[in-house]
Amino acid sequence: MKHSPWGKSAELATIWTSLDTCMGVQYCLMSKEQKLTESGTVIPLPTPRPRLTYSRDGVPPLEQAGEYPELRYMGSKRRLLPWIHDVLAPLDFEAALDPFCGSGCVGYLMKCMGKRVVATDFLNFPATLAKATIENNRQQLDGPAIKTLLRLTRKRSPGFVERTYSGIFYTPEDLRFIDRVSLNINELEDEHQQSLARSALIRSCLKRQPRGVFTVSGDLSKYDDGRRDLRLSIEEHFLEQIEVFNGVVFDNHKRNFARRGDVFSSRPDNVDLVYLDPPYVPRSDDNCYIKRYHFLEGLSCYWEGLEIDESTKVKKIPKRYTPFSYRRTAIEAFDRMFKRFRNQKIVLSYSSNGFPDLEVLVELMSRHKGKVTTHRRPHRYHFGTHSRVARAMVEEYLVVGE
Repeated sequence: MKHSPWGKSAELATIWTSLDTCMGVQYCLMSKEQKLTESGTVIPLPTPRPRLTYSRDGVPPLEQAGEYPELRYMGSKRRLLPWIHDVLAPLDFEAALDPFCGSGCVGYLMKCMGKRVVATDFLNFPATLAKATIENNRQQLDGPAIKTLLRLTRKRSPGFVERTYSGIFYTPEDLRFIDRVSLNINELEDEHQQSLARSALIRSCLKRQPRGVFTVSGDLSKYDDGRRDLRLSIEEHFLEQIEVFNGVVFDNHKRNFARRGDVFSSRPDNVDLVYLDPPYVPRSDDNCYIKRYHFLEGLSCYWEGLEIDESTKVKKIPKRYTPFSYRRTAIEAFDRMFKRFRNQKIVLSYSSNGFPDLEVLVELMSRHKGKVTTHRRPHRYHFGTHSRVARAMVEEYLVVGE
């Protein structure tokens, strides 16, 4: 007898029953905690919870925001959400623009607070995450959608990812699975289901990569610290991440929106608060997101329209320009940005390890705002997973202009 992960929910049990055979491949549920993959491996799965309603009315915002999947993403504010919530909560606003949405956690927090959220980023994969979790109010990956995603293709020749990244990232089986799912995503008719599937695949690849960045390749066994994430295949991760991203979909009764776009092309119309978290100009190294996450950026659009630099070991794509990455242009960019949003409340997130200094930022914002308040909090970044990673203690700032 087959076990349903959905308990007594006949409707949702039927969804999973429909996945028992997928194009001749067995995807049966061994128990509430196990799943059999194409390769025959039994993997543990979190017990899925029934999702019979999309509204989370009455759920405290921080409790709901705590369900947002954590990404090993440079500069993510996931661990600072309670503090950010406490700063945002007293401010009077109904709609917010988040033009550097990054991992998406702050935009999702504001959605949980009942605000209408417009989330953008100059990179495509953060915009994809935001479309799946912020713009999307109702769509989940149901049984028919998952069946479509897992469908085997008849194509026998290596796909784009396998041809391009063989010997660089992941196993051959992982690369073939990425190719298969990426092509099957286009068979989904709903754009929010497509974004959910791409988000699940993005997080799967991020969790499978030892350091969470794509600057290292080849034999990465020296980074293997025994974590479960490194033992699971991309396929096994993907099956788990479908459940994770389905779990954060809810309707806040607002018409939210997400897209790829630059901060200076984002229209401030119909929003009364702008949350700004631009790239920091670091004191050392660089803040290049493309260098670290080029694979995820390509994956989010299956490298359509992107030029791959074949001379690089990890097959990078061209870096996208932003004035916030360079000392010679950063100050002018901040001034121009504050001026652009002079009619909205501004909440700027910045750090003591960035350039320019806090005093300069306050002076620039004061040119366009009558009242500027600075909130400070010590914070230790935990970016990276290897044993020698630097745990940098910094001071985080939230600069509020009204």
